[in-house]
Amino acid sequence: MKKAKTRVYDASEYLKTEKDMNAYFEAALEEGDPAIVVQALGVIAKARGMTEIAHKTGLRRESLYKAFIARWKS
Repeated sequence: MKKAKTRVYDASEYLKTEKDMNAYFEAALEEGDPAIVVQALGVIAKARGMTEIAHKTGLRRESLYKAFIARWKS
């Protein structure tokens, strides 16, 4: 039997508009779990583009990845 090809699900690929991002963040807030909120912020930052977020905040892109993405991958 041939193995099915799979890939890791990345929610940021589906957040195309501000409306999508707002709805995603509101759903995370409704969960009431700070870890889920941090994860949602990371997904939204990735969807918008880490370089843009870094530029607007004055933080390094690598620092943003460490703060958001690396935290919930482990």
